[in-house]
This record gives sequence, structure tokens and C-alpha cells, in this order.
Amino acid sequence: MALTLTLPAAGGALAPYTLQGSVPQRPPAGLKFNRIAYSAAHVVADPLAAVDPWLTAAIDWDATIAYRRHLWSLGLGVAEAMDTAQRGMGLDWPTSLELIRRSLEAARDVPGAIVASGCGTDHLDLDAVKSVDDVIRAYEEQMAAIEGLGGKLIIMASRALARVARGPADYERVYDRVLRQARQPVILHWLGDMFDPALAGYWGTANLDAAMNTALDVIAARADKVDGIKISLLDKDKEIAMRRRLPAGVRMYTGDDFNYAELIAGDAFGTEPTHGRSDALLGIFDAIAPAASAALGALASGDEARFHAILGPTVPLSRHIFAAPTRFYKTGVVFMAWLNGHQSHFTMVGGQQSTRSLQHLSELFRLADAADVLEKPELAVQRMKALLAVHGVQA
Repeated sequence: MALTLTLPAAGGALAPYTLQGSVPQRPPAGLKFNRIAYSAAHVVADPLAAVDPWLTAAIDWDATIAYRRHLWSLGLGVAEAMDTAQRGMGLDWPTSLELIRRSLEAARDVPGAIVASGCGTDHLDLDAVKSVDDVIRAYEEQMAAIEGLGGKLIIMASRALARVARGPADYERVYDRVLRQARQPVILHWLGDMFDPALAGYWGTANLDAAMNTALDVIAARADKVDGIKISLLDKDKEIAMRRRLPAGVRMYTGDDFNYAELIAGDAFGTEPTHGRSDALLGIFDAIAPAASAALGALASGDEARFHAILGPTVPLSRHIFAAPTRFYKTGVVFMAWLNGHQSHFTMVGGQQSTRSLQHLSELFRLADAADVLEKPELAVQRMKALLAVHGVQA
């Protein structure tokens, strides 16, 4: 039976749309990937909490941890308390630490589950930060808390450091101090200003090539303490250029939500395996988890054509979800989780569900269908119709 509804089209007109896609595929049980793949995971808000949503983060912990179990069941790792979880856009540090604690505790019950957790400086009052030493102390505080729980660190880019650093030397000093103290190799996180305008000029310069040189110097100085670096610049050429220059054994974790399929597949450059391909730490994997898992399974089995056949159609969807203003991509990720039945509502921490228009969400729905990532098509149509009705559209 055809599933049809009425959706807004370009210019505000309404037009019928009939679903044409199929449900996502999954890899064979027990198949091991030949890439490390983290999904940055969203949080599920508690819509019944008696709080002011713009001011207080209320989390549905059961639904939030259940989604992490879903990701682990697909063979994906969880990058915890990152920007996909609205870190810095509604999720404060105390709630982030509780999220990390609960995620690590849940992972202990799941064989093979991996978690890496965001360590930053977001508990600082930016107006009160006066020096690089303030930034170092803030990183140390979060490091101690996460490592005290047994967690692996993702050293997140710092708004405070971007504000007070006077040049590359300040970045080198901060990262050297942090890396020297890390108990196990960390993942560094370079987030472009399209994701967070407060990070403009990170690594001490607006010139991306010069910034890359500083980041590479930081890594080379403490390569034994760096598992890899995630860069989210939405520029595949910059990522490829950087991964070819990484010290042996240091991984490039693609954060390029525009070009991830070809970056993960790689170009077989050089004799060092990590120079010719990217691993993954992606927000879009939250939204397309079954397809990502099936594609990675195909790649691991040597079927690159099938990898691209599965993952390629998700790229237009991802480019739409991460369209400018890119920082609002979390709305699309949570919208997908709602459409697919992983949460009972389309409500976000901080009221962030309002950051995208009905036009945007309608096109997202069409692209999700085209990408074969609607896990329960009947439910997705039912929920899309409910959203349209709230906006005055009888679908």
C-alpha cells in the first residue's frame, strides 16, 4: 500500500508525496569493521520536566541511553557529550558529566562497546577568562572528572582558548600540557567555525594551512598521546592533505558530514595505512546509523561498490541536515530519531527543535526516504503528518 502525504514544496506550495524508499539494511551479525567508526550521539530531552527549557537541560535518561545501546548494537562507537549532544547549545558541563557517567556504565554491559567522551572548557564563564592558564586549569578539571570514571578523552576545541590565545604558541602550550597528563591516547577535535562561530581562528590563525601546521606540530610533539584527530571543516581536500602528514599510527577521524563516504573509502595513498583513508567520528552517523553500519560492513568484507551504493545516497541528506547555519544540524538529527521511533517526541534541549523551518524538515523527510533510512515508514508518515498539522497543513 502506497504511503502518501502532502508536503510543502519550493515557494510554499503544497504537493503530494509518495514514499518510494525501502527500510535500511544491516550488516551480518558479528561482522567486524575495518574502520573505527564513532557516532556522535544526541540526547533525548524530557518534555514533561517542569523546567524553563531555554535555561535548564532536562534529559530523558532512559531514552538517551537506549539510543546508545542501539548504536552499539550496530557496531558503532559512541562519541559522548559532543556538539551533537548539544554541548554548548543547551547541555551544560554538570549534565554532560552525568551523561558520560551513565554512558560508560551502560557500555560495560555491552561486549565490544566503545565510548570516547568530550573534554572541554565549557564550564568557564567566557567573560571571566583572562589567561591561557585559566584554560589549562579548566581542561584539567574536566580531564580528571572523565578519567576518574575510566573514560577515554576527546579533547574538544575551546571557545575560551580561541578568545584568549594570542597566537599559535598559546595553543601549543595548552595542548602540550593536556597531552602530557592524559592517561591514554586521546582524540583531538578541530571544529570549524561553520559549526561554532566562536571558534573562528582556531590554532591561532584564520589561515587554514597555517592552522593545520600548528595542529600537526602539536600532534608530532606528543604523538604517543594522540590516537587521532577529528577535523570538521567540510573541506575534503584539507582533510586528505592533513591525514597524509600525520605521524605513523595517528588516525584521521573524518568529521566531514559533506564528503564522508569517499573519505572513509580512502585513496590508498602511501605505505602507512592511516595516510590513505579516514576513520570516522560523525554526527550524521546518529541519523543514518543502520545504513552506516551496513556500508561499513560491506567495506570490511571487501565490497567497496556496495559500500558506496549504501552510503552514497545518504550524502545529499547529510548535506541538507548540515546546511548553513551548520550549527543547527542537531535539529535534523533529533528529527530523524523521532521519525524512526527512537523517541516519542520531537522536543529538544533548549527548545532547539525550532531552529529549522517546516520547509527544511519536509525536504529532509524526502531525502531520508530517497536514502532508504526511514526505519519504520508508516510511523514516519504518521509523525510527519502530526508535525504538518501543528503548522496548519492538513496532510
